[in-house]
Amino acid sequence: MGERGTGAARIFSGVEPTGHLTLGNYLGAMRRWAEEDQYRADALFCVLDLRALTVEHDPARVRRLSRQAATLLLAAGLDPGRCTVFVQSHVDELARLAYLMECTAGVDEIQRMARFREGAARAADGARLSLLTYPALWAADVLAYGTDEVPVGAGRARELELTRELAVRFNERYGRVFVVPRAARAPVAVRVGDLQDPRSRMGEGRGGAAGVIHLLDEPDAVRRKVSRAAGADDGAEVAYDGAARPGVANLLEMLAACRRDGDPGKLAEGYASCGALKRDAAEAVVELLRPVRARHAELAADPGYVDAVLRAGAARARELARPRVDAAYEAVGLLRR
Repeated sequence: MGERGTGAARIFSGVEPTGHLTLGNYLGAMRRWAEEDQYRADALFCVLDLRALTVEHDPARVRRLSRQAATLLLAAGLDPGRCTVFVQSHVDELARLAYLMECTAGVDEIQRMARFREGAARAADGARLSLLTYPALWAADVLAYGTDEVPVGAGRARELELTRELAVRFNERYGRVFVVPRAARAPVAVRVGDLQDPRSRMGEGRGGAAGVIHLLDEPDAVRRKVSRAAGADDGAEVAYDGAARPGVANLLEMLAACRRDGDPGKLAEGYASCGALKRDAAEAVVELLRPVRARHAELAADPGYVDAVLRAGAARARELARPRVDAAYEAVGLLRR
């Protein structure tokens, strides 16, 4: 069933093109994928474009952001010679397997998923059914490829837990078809807060665009957003206290992550005022993203190369998924095609 021949663990993860990718995406996941995961494992990285269809969307924008996300994955350092980069909707087997996951899951456990509750609360014209059933598709994403590990942060932990439960339940009912994946957590978790709502993750706060640093933001835009960070007035003292001063703590954590200094508390001791901290944090972000932006520009000028990478990635993903999905269909009692 598409088994690996190298003995390496297989990992799967992805990004959602529901908006422009952010500094949080890069520091929280993409940098680790490029620097560690693609070297230590048989790694598959996916643009989860079907996620964008679970809410009101503009088709042209979905296409544009999906291509941009794929290009940024490569610009961040993913090497198609070492890992598999592809687009979710290019693997037809996922739709087949997602239906079996829907047949395995219970309504109550799907409705308890935080993403559905939060998305339904934001939907002005009512939540789409696809938002409710998306965890079944995510489970199919993970299980179709025989995934051993899924790099996860807090936002995906419950979805992976449900995926594990569905894999175990299916195997117990119909025989062992699926690998039960485990979470792969970074030794040092990186959480980047919204600059205007620092208690929320970047891109999930109430601060709007002013609180989010996008990977393709121009340097002056980065500097402007950081200079206006909430809860960090220029003349204020610097102390690392996430509970009492989340805005300052967020800037220290951002600077530590960009510089790989590791200890925001020690960094705080080197600053007399938030003005100096914001200047250093802004420049650290600008320098961190400079090579990503430059490589993105090169790749964007060669769309044929990006298309070829995605075609090859989807072909390999389908090759891995098809035998396992066929086995799952046979296990539940469906006739062979």
